[in-house]
Amino acid sequence: MRRFTTLLLFISLAATTAFGGGYQVSLHSMRNIGMGLIGTSLSYDASSLFYNPGGAAFVNEKWSFSGGVSFLMARTTFQPTNGMEQGHLEHKLNTPLYFYAAFKPTANLSIGIAVNTPYGNGLSWGENWQGRYLIQDLSFRAFTFQPTVSYKFKDIVGIGVGLVYAYGSVDMNKAIPLQGAFGDGTLNINGSTGKFGFNAGIMVHPVKGLSLGLDYRSKIEMSVKGANADFTVPLSLSAMFPDNKVDVMLPLPGNLDFGASYEFGKNKQWMVGMNLCYVFWNTYDSLVFNFETKTSAVGRTATPALYESKLITRVGAQYKMSELLTIRLGGYYDPTPVKDDYLNPQTPSMNQIGMTCGISLYPTKGLSIDAAFLYIMGMKRTGTFAPDNFAGTYSTAVYSPGIGLTYNF
Repeated sequence: MRRFTTLLLFISLAATTAFGGGYQVSLHSMRNIGMGLIGTSLSYDASSLFYNPGGAAFVNEKWSFSGGVSFLMARTTFQPTNGMEQGHLEHKLNTPLYFYAAFKPTANLSIGIAVNTPYGNGLSWGENWQGRYLIQDLSFRAFTFQPTVSYKFKDIVGIGVGLVYAYGSVDMNKAIPLQGAFGDGTLNINGSTGKFGFNAGIMVHPVKGLSLGLDYRSKIEMSVKGANADFTVPLSLSAMFPDNKVDVMLPLPGNLDFGASYEFGKNKQWMVGMNLCYVFWNTYDSLVFNFETKTSAVGRTATPALYESKLITRVGAQYKMSELLTIRLGGYYDPTPVKDDYLNPQTPSMNQIGMTCGISLYPTKGLSIDAAFLYIMGMKRTGTFAPDNFAGTYSTAVYSPGIGLTYNF
């Protein structure tokens, strides 16, 4: 029972973003990606709707639009401790995107909408690899929609709040250790769900050039009701593994982010900034799921995860070389929330170092063409998934170029 039900663990793991120290990645603006993914204290355009709603009212222009797409490419390898052949995880090309629109009906008030795909993954270990009883392949996609309002007081303090609706769907396959005429049995799970959360923030400009920001994105309990669970097993065992429905709770952890940035130099040519991002991973201690039709083989099961909350440190800088060109650099350290005893091929999570760069070109007033590149180096890690005694060493690397447009007027 445990071997095939641990697949459901990945429904939640695939769900805040697939390539992070846990399952979270933040590709939500080319400008911010280029600066180490910082953004809590920045208010250059409508992307503040996501990074800190309190900053949206500080955008100078009446209208602000921003959109873009990233191209996620990754390679992960697994070397089992038992000396078996090395496994390779094939990551399908993922394209997280974002779109923001903000409008200021008055000088101090801003309203807007943010659309993001912060959760998503597509991967395959193959049908016959040594960990096929944990996971074979997965396709996951989620969208968030956030209507937002922001207000500033005397160009010093801005506050904002947004209502977040998250919708996601998943399709997964794994093998079951039940041999039939055509090899292993299989299980396919597919389903979708939608839930609400919120995003609230405050931004302060205490002195000229200095900006401070604090943002909180709430936990969202993505409870899936009645996901399809389809078994393929030998006919003699079909009564024990009927095609089924399953309920499962998918926790998306809350985030508390603090940011500080400082602009200086002639015409504010330079900006340096940092972010401290605390992720409440400890809310994900186990995954409980319940099959609608119960037999001696399927029923209600809880799979332990025991994630630990972690602090991500980000730094970044930008330099305005001219009226036509701005360049950016940044980096961050993202520690894994997964304990050594729960390291698994569904989320081969490890401590990660991210390095970024980016540029903006301004062909005409108000319009910028934004590009960024992210490289993530996963620090090689050895661990065991204790519930199934599945042990080995993982290594990974992620490459993500992206392109976007921003228009303020």
